[in-house]
Amino acid sequence: MAALLIPRRNRGMRTRLGCLSHKSDSYNDFTAILPDKPNRALNRGLSVICLFLSSRRLSTEEATRWADSFDVLLSHKYGLAAFRAFLKTEFSEENLEFWLACEDFKKTRSAAKLAAKAQRIFEEFIDVQAPREVNIDFQTRELTRRNMQEPSLSCFDQAQGKVHSLMEKDSYPRFLRSKIYTDLLSQTQRRLS
Repeated sequence: MAALLIPRRNRGMRTRLGCLSHKSDSYNDFTAILPDKPNRALNRGLSVICLFLSSRRLSTEEATRWADSFDVLLSHKYGLAAFRAFLKTEFSEENLEFWLACEDFKKTRSAAKLAAKAQRIFEEFIDVQAPREVNIDFQTRELTRRNMQEPSLSCFDQAQGKVHSLMEKDSYPRFLRSKIYTDLLSQTQRRLS
């Protein structure tokens, strides 16, 4: 009897894992692998985010400008919030969190705080098996490790650049096609009608 259950279970697992091997255009692509209750909670949470953003006097023009460039999106606080919500649906918010941590790190003026902040960022995002490890190549990881011997405001520049490029080329185009962004645009347009 157990032998009959194993192939069925493997087939189901392959189906679930198959969803992960394809690029996602929206959070709905993951519904096959997530349990029912979290799906409803996730969809409800994303709807709340869209409603919140559209109610914050976000104009259609502002939201439309996010499609002009990735940097325009990152420079707008509501754009950043919408992109963060999108990355959470793709389970890749660590990329944005790392990029933001680096931006904050560059504003550090105290030499005493610099080394401690650098160590925290390295341990959280760069180190192998870090809790929120970002996807960077071995050479960049090793260069950053060497930079940690004498931390400076630029010690994460190469890693931050790689993560920025990854988000810009990979996540950003999917965000622009995502249900989160299209719903947000629709809601801002409806509000003006």
